[in-house]
Amino acid sequence: ELTPWGMFMAADMVVKAVMVGLAFASVVTWTIWLVKTLELAAANRAVRRTLGMLRRAPSLAAATKAVPGTSGGAAGAVVRAALAEMETSRALPAEGVKERAAIAINRIEAHAARRMVLGTGLLATIGSTAPFVGLFGTVWGIMNSFIGISKAQTTNLAVVAPGIAEALLATAIGLVAAIPAVIVYNVFSRAIANYKASPSSRITRSMSRRSST
Repeated sequence: ELTPWGMFMAADMVVKAVMVGLAFASVVTWTIWLVKTLELAAANRAVRRTLGMLRRAPSLAAATKAVPGTSGGAAGAVVRAALAEMETSRALPAEGVKERAAIAINRIEAHAARRMVLGTGLLATIGSTAPFVGLFGTVWGIMNSFIGISKAQTTNLAVVAPGIAEALLATAIGLVAAIPAVIVYNVFSRAIANYKASPSSRITRSMSRRSST
């Protein structure tokens, strides 16, 4: 029966294992997509809320009071780090304070990015390896088809086609697993870069107003 399920059931055990592994990889891809989408949405809401407080605040000190504790995510941490550097570096020239605060901001951004990219490396792995795993299943299946042809001693299309179709199904599943993984990985890479950098420019501008209240 030349349906996807029929071809799967008729496939060799090795080809079946390849198909199951690729199907699992596809499920992992969409699970990561869902989890990271929700995580990024929550983080971006926190950033927008913190930056809104920062725009309304007359100084970084006032902004820090408006973002108490650990709220605000990366943006809140950046605000508090910038204020801490300004408080501990009052004796330095303004440019020296900005440089020290920029270092602290970069450190917080790097930490936020590391936390946010957890799991996305798996997408790159799936995207780069799934087509080759599917190709392995195809090669294995075609080899079995040729063995079956030699045993049947016929090249009748009705005998040849099912085995080749089963083998090609492995490549198709590999592409189905790989293409979304690559797209999702690229989308998240850009989204995470925007997330970690979004508070920096606003806070750097605010540091010129050193008259904290």
